[in-house]
Amino acid sequence: MSTRSSRSLVAIVALAAILLAGCDSLPGRPSQTEIPLRPSEVTDFATLYRENCAGCHGVDGRFGAAVAMNNAVYLAIIDHATMRRVIAGGVSGTAMPAFAQSAGGSLTDRQIDLVVAGIYKSWAGAEDSGAGAPPYSSTVSGNLENGAQVYAASCQSCHGPDGQGGSMAGSVVDPSYLSLVSNQYLRTIVIAGRPELGHPDWKHDASGQPLTPAQVSDVVAWIASKRPTPLAAND
Repeated sequence: MSTRSSRSLVAIVALAAILLAGCDSLPGRPSQTEIPLRPSEVTDFATLYRENCAGCHGVDGRFGAAVAMNNAVYLAIIDHATMRRVIAGGVSGTAMPAFAQSAGGSLTDRQIDLVVAGIYKSWAGAEDSGAGAPPYSSTVSGNLENGAQVYAASCQSCHGPDGQGGSMAGSVVDPSYLSLVSNQYLRTIVIAGRPELGHPDWKHDASGQPLTPAQVSDVVAWIASKRPTPLAAND
C-alpha cells in the first residue's frame, strides 16, 4: 500500500471516530448517567423499598396496612434469615407476595439481601430493644380457654368484648381481617405492637403485666379460632 493510500485510510478512520463520538452529543440523546437502570440493576435501598415495600409497610416503614418495619421490637425478635425468607417467598394465604425471581417475583437475590440489610440499618433500635420478649415464633399450640382470659385482661379494654371492637380500637375477629393475616402476623403484633397506631407491645398491655410466651400463644390461638377457615397452627 502506498504512503498516500495509508494516509487516506488513517484519515477515513479518524473521521469515522469523530463522527461516532459526535453521535453521543446529539441533541436529546441521554448520557450514560441519564439512561434508566433495568429493574434488576437497581441497588439503592430507598428505591427498592419505595417500589416494593412502602405500599403495605409505609413510606417511612410505618403507618402502612402491615406491620411497621421501623418497629425496634419487631426487628429485635425476627432474625435476618427469617426476614429474608418472608420477603423472598412471601406468606401463603395472605397479602404478602413472594419477591424472589425464583418464586415468581421481581427481585434478584442480591436485591433481597439489600432490602433486608437496609431495613435493619435504617430502623433497628438498641440491641436490648427486644430484651425479655417472647420468641418470634412458636410451635406450641395455645390454649383457647386461657387465651380468652388473656384477651379479657390485656386486650378487651381497647378491642371490646369478644374482640368485636371498642371505642379505642377496631375488631380483631372480623372475618375479612382474619382472612388476610396469618397466625404468625397476629403473634407478631401481640409481641411487637403497632406503636405508631397506639397498640402496645407485650410488656405494656392493659393488664400492666408483661405477657409470658404461653400467654402470647394462648391469646393468638383464641383470636385465630375466630377465623372462618382456620389456618394450620404454624401458619
